[in-house]
Amino acid sequence: MRAAQDPAERGLFRLLYHDWRPTRLGRLVNRLTGWRSANRLAPAFLQSLEVRGRVSGKVRATPVVIATVAGRRYLVSMLGERSEWVRNVEAAGGTATLRHGSREPVQLVALPVEQRAPVLREYVRVAESGRRHFPLAPDASLDEFASIADRYPVFRIEPA
Repeated sequence: MRAAQDPAERGLFRLLYHDWRPTRLGRLVNRLTGWRSANRLAPAFLQSLEVRGRVSGKVRATPVVIATVAGRRYLVSMLGERSEWVRNVEAAGGTATLRHGSREPVQLVALPVEQRAPVLREYVRVAESGRRHFPLAPDASLDEFASIADRYPVFRIEPA
């Protein structure tokens, strides 16, 4: 299991998230990160996910980390199934766009719980800023990741 967060890390988390939703500052940071990702000012594994909002109908952009396992790309919701982008993707039937310079229309396919562990481990390894949302360290066993897999939605990225 992961060691407890240090006080500075907990403080930063509270500034950016409340009740697992971004605060005003968190939304600003997400907007800036999404802009950097969409304009290729960030590494290729950091991209912007664009999906139509289920309530407003407006396209919403969210910065995401792409985990690659066995040559396939995946998205993980570090905030769990209550995450707004997850709910929007589900309402849109998986139709979305990834942006890292150019736009790539994609179909996001929900991964069954029993297949999530290797993807979660890779996500925690790659997504340094997302690690604080997981109770496990990157070097935890696959069995440990399997034990928390039902808490974190994972989507396989397919061409549209």
